[in-house]
Amino acid sequence: MSAGTGVSHSEHNLGSDALRFLQIWILPDQKRHKPAYGELKLDWALRKGKWLHIASGVGGGAPIELHQDTNLYALELSKGDQIEFKVKESRQAYLVLIEGEAVINGLRLEARDAIESIEETLRLQAEQTAHFLVVEMAKA
Repeated sequence: MSAGTGVSHSEHNLGSDALRFLQIWILPDQKRHKPAYGELKLDWALRKGKWLHIASGVGGGAPIELHQDTNLYALELSKGDQIEFKVKESRQAYLVLIEGEAVINGLRLEARDAIESIEETLRLQAEQTAHFLVVEMAKA
């Protein structure tokens, strides 16, 4: 959703299954963009063991376009799996461990913990099945 000049909305879990819900607000690159809304179903199997690029700035190649120089990636690791996320020069990243347990750059994280990285590669190892979200952007 792009609020643009204003928007009214609400969220409801219409199903009976438990729902994890993350609401992330990203300030746009300029004011007064046209409001927009969309729905997208992703093949979540594509995030198993590798980074799934889910959102990017306009023209960034992800299925969700943002009015900001920001990228979002999702990942699921099985117990014992390892992977890196390279944070390039002049970039920073905010990693959220949505569920599970993992060690990130030597620090133990549990569900709903987060870590920030500025120009430093993140090295992840899952201690159990773990779901991650990374928000990567220009360094402030």
